[in-house]
Amino acid sequence: MAKGLYLTPLFRTAGDCGLLMEFGNAIDPGINQRIRAMASVLAAEPVPGITEVIPTYCAVIVIYDPCTTAPDTLKPLLTRLNQGLSATALAEPDTVELPVCYHPTLGPDLNMVAEIHNLTPEAVIEIHTRPLYPIYMIGFTPGFPYLGGLPEQLHTPRLDSPRKRVPWGSVGIANNQTGIYPIESPGGWQLIGRCPIRLFDPARKDPILLKAGDLLKFRAIDLDEFQEIKGRQN
Repeated sequence: MAKGLYLTPLFRTAGDCGLLMEFGNAIDPGINQRIRAMASVLAAEPVPGITEVIPTYCAVIVIYDPCTTAPDTLKPLLTRLNQGLSATALAEPDTVELPVCYHPTLGPDLNMVAEIHNLTPEAVIEIHTRPLYPIYMIGFTPGFPYLGGLPEQLHTPRLDSPRKRVPWGSVGIANNQTGIYPIESPGGWQLIGRCPIRLFDPARKDPILLKAGDLLKFRAIDLDEFQEIKGRQN
C-alpha cells in the first residue's frame, strides 16, 4: 500500500462550489497514481455539474455548479468511482526537458545549499539534474510545478526570511520539494539556478507549459546558452 494512503477517501468542503477528495496524507507516487486515475476517469466520463477537476499532492478538488449538483450528490458518486480506480489504465506520462543554468549569479543560494550538505556546488548540480521528477500539481502562481523525487541529499529548509522578488524561471528547493517560479513573485525557496524557458506565457495558445502527471528532467547549461535561450523568449 502507498505510504499515507487512506483506505477510504475523505471529503472536505472547499469554498462554496468545491469538494476536496483527499486520498492520503503524504507526498507519495502511489497516492499520486490514484489522483491521476480519478482525474482521468472524470475527464473520460464527465459528471453533470462538475466544471473542473484540480489534482493536488494528496487530493483532487472537484469544482461544481451549485445550481446543478451538490456535495451530497457527488460524494457517493465519487466514492463508487474510487472503488474502480485500480482497473484504470493511465496514459504514459510525457517527459519534458528544461535547461537550467546553475551559475551563482542566477542561483544565489547554490553555495549555501552545498555547504549545508557538505557538498561541492558541482555535486549539487549533478544530484539535482539526475532524477526524472514527477509533476504532482500546478499551483501557487500560474504554471508553478510542484515536483516529487528530490534526492534526500538535497532536502533543504526554506529561507528564514522570504525574498520579496524572485525572478521568473528561478529554480528552488524547499525541504523535500523542488520547483520553478513561472513569474516574478515573492518566495522563500532556496534558489540554485534559473531556467530560461517561460513556464507561463499568456500569449501562447496553452499559457501553462507543464501539466500534472508528466515528468520533468533538468539539463544543466552554461551562462552563454542561458542568455541565448532567454533572448529567444522575449
